[in-house]
Amino acid sequence: MSRIGRLPVEIPSGVDVKIKGTHVSVKGPNGELSHIFPPVVSFKQEGNELIVERKSEEKFDRSMHGTARAVVNNMVVGVSEGFQKALEVQGVGYRAEMQGSTLVLHVGYSHEVPIEPPEGISFEVENRGREIRVKGADKQAVGQIAAVIRKMRPPEPYKGKGIRYVGEHVRRKAGKAGKAL
Repeated sequence: MSRIGRLPVEIPSGVDVKIKGTHVSVKGPNGELSHIFPPVVSFKQEGNELIVERKSEEKFDRSMHGTARAVVNNMVVGVSEGFQKALEVQGVGYRAEMQGSTLVLHVGYSHEVPIEPPEGISFEVENRGREIRVKGADKQAVGQIAAVIRKMRPPEPYKGKGIRYVGEHVRRKAGKAGKAL
């Protein structure tokens, strides 16, 4: 049996879970998320725990067992606590700023790069435009929009300029060795 799939999902107080067949919706203080799962998994709620079960021992069913449990757990954590990704902007003249709810990047192009937040996602700019925080209830959406921001100017290996995740290690390369005598 799947080690992840057999663990029950703890439902904290203030979070409401509704199950209709394979459609699971979770509502909490940070919003509402829903997902439709394949019919190979089933859900049952016992008190403040949600249990995920699979129909058979086929390979696809086994793989979906752990995946379904992880997705439901991320939904519960997202609506109760939320997720966030932090990015840092490095480089001379590189900065980020907020214009209303829109994130505007100044990263070495001849123009500003505006990024509109999708529904349920918010941006924060800290440390005088050097740090960006992406926050939201949907873990996949937070990671996706953080990757889109990073892709606007990924860190380059020679000077390290660009947008990177906080704590990300960028492998540096040596520049030209110089002219030999």
